[in-house]
Amino acid sequence: MTIRVIIVDDQAMVRAGFAALLAAQSDIDVVGEAPNGKEGIDVSRSTHPDVVLMDVRMPEMDGLAAARALLDPPPGVVHRPKVLMLTTFDADDYVYEALRAGASGFLLKDAPPTDLIAAVRVVAGGDALLAPSVTKRLIAQFARQKPALRRNRALDLNGLTPRETEVLELIARGLSNQEIADRLVLAEQTVKTHIGRVLSKLGLRDRAQAVIFAYESGLVTPGDQ
Repeated sequence: MTIRVIIVDDQAMVRAGFAALLAAQSDIDVVGEAPNGKEGIDVSRSTHPDVVLMDVRMPEMDGLAAARALLDPPPGVVHRPKVLMLTTFDADDYVYEALRAGASGFLLKDAPPTDLIAAVRVVAGGDALLAPSVTKRLIAQFARQKPALRRNRALDLNGLTPRETEVLELIARGLSNQEIADRLVLAEQTVKTHIGRVLSKLGLRDRAQAVIFAYESGLVTPGDQ
C-alpha cells in the first residue's frame, strides 16, 4: 500500500529536497506541499495524506497550531493524518506540546535521508517515532517543569495492573516491543496486547503520548536510566 505524504515547511528548498527523496521510494507518494501551517491544513484536507511532515516554526501559522488543528479536527472533518514534526532544534517546547497534542514523533531536519524515509514508514504504520535519544531528553526536560500535571496524572495510574504499569515504564525508557518482551520474558504479541490496554485505559493515542504520560505522572523521573 502506498503511503501518501504532504510536506509543510516554509523553506522551498527543504520541501523540494524532501519531496524528491520521498518520491523516489516505491511505497511513498508525495501528494502535496505547503509553505505554512494554514495552507498545510487546507492541503491536508483536500489530499487526505497518511502522514504530514510538519515544520515546527513557520510564518502565518506555526506547526504546533497546525498539528492541533489536524489532530483534533472540527465536527464534520473525518480525516485525521499522522503528524511527524520536523525541527532544527533538539529541545523545543513546541515539539513537546505537539507530542502532547497527538503528533506521532519528531525528526531533526539534518537527520540522514534514510532516517527520514524510515520515519515516514514507522509513523504511517501506526507507531511513534521515539528512537532518537533527543526525544527522551526533550520529554524529560519539560516534564520536570510541570509538577501540577504530574500530580494530576499520577491518579490515573491506579487503573493499570502491575504488569501494565511495568510495560508503560519500559516504553518510557525507550525499549522496543521486542526488548520489553525479552526483559519481561513474554511473547512480543503479549507485549503488544499490554500496550494496547495501557493506551486504551489512559486515553492515549500512541507510544509518544504514553512516554509523556509516564514522565508527567511521575512513574519515570527525569534522569532515570
